[in-house]
Amino acid sequence: MDRLEAMQMFVRIVETGSFSAVAQELGTTQPTISKQLTALEKRFKTRLLNRSTRSLTLTQPGASFYERCKQIVGEVREAEGALGRLQATLTGTLHVNGSIALGQIFLTPMMLKFQHLYPELTVELSLNDRFIDLVDEGVDVAVRLGRLADSSLVARFLGRTRRVLCATPGYLGTHGAPEKPEDLAQHNCLLYAYLSTGNEWAFKAADEEIRVRVQGNFKANNGHAIREALLAGAGVALMPDWLIHDQLERGELTVLLPEFATEPLEINAVYPSSRHLSAKVRTLIDFLQAEFAATPAFAAR
Repeated sequence: MDRLEAMQMFVRIVETGSFSAVAQELGTTQPTISKQLTALEKRFKTRLLNRSTRSLTLTQPGASFYERCKQIVGEVREAEGALGRLQATLTGTLHVNGSIALGQIFLTPMMLKFQHLYPELTVELSLNDRFIDLVDEGVDVAVRLGRLADSSLVARFLGRTRRVLCATPGYLGTHGAPEKPEDLAQHNCLLYAYLSTGNEWAFKAADEEIRVRVQGNFKANNGHAIREALLAGAGVALMPDWLIHDQLERGELTVLLPEFATEPLEINAVYPSSRHLSAKVRTLIDFLQAEFAATPAFAAR
């Protein structure tokens, strides 16, 4: 294994936290990956990772080495991608997946613009709110809300969206407004079926995190459905602001507990782990990063 391959292996071990996951990616065995890491440590005469049966943690030299390796590997990939873009014409089919609400409002016009830039490319856009297996369904790139949990995928950050706790004035006139996050336990909360934290909503006040387990009589797997229930006065909801911006502007919804911050929701472009991305996938991801960066709704901090 040459030095660049060793760096790539080390970076993936840190990112996945798993020897077996990296072994599967590289088509080898877990003992082989362990031996190669040991050889890398012997080369530099220092321990890079502390290993236990339950976890892997970086040593101080390992943390420094990881940051440098990550930068070098990233630069090499960018160089390879730039060369690929010069050598390859964007043709064929590009299968992109996203959530329904985000896809209808933002992703569809972005993909139409992308296809206009590359008219020889066929774009296949599928929208649904469940997490799908990208490999099984032949998806090249998925745009997902929330942090990446599947270590077999690679994520490229696109932006963050602010989430707003809100309800209609009519609902609040009947049920009152919560004064603190804990009061939400007494309200009918509208639940999104695919929220990674389930029915637990998190808020921040100063340096304290407050987690509240909420419940309600309406649950849906689609953002538009939650918005319709919210506007009908059915309860309280925690919504991405781009989905309810107009209703907030018109006073149809009231922001609740503004002094308690909610964690912004990350948006990432994700794709199956691969050492060599096609030119069309890399070009699309670069395009999406530029488009999302230019959209104020995704600039939350």
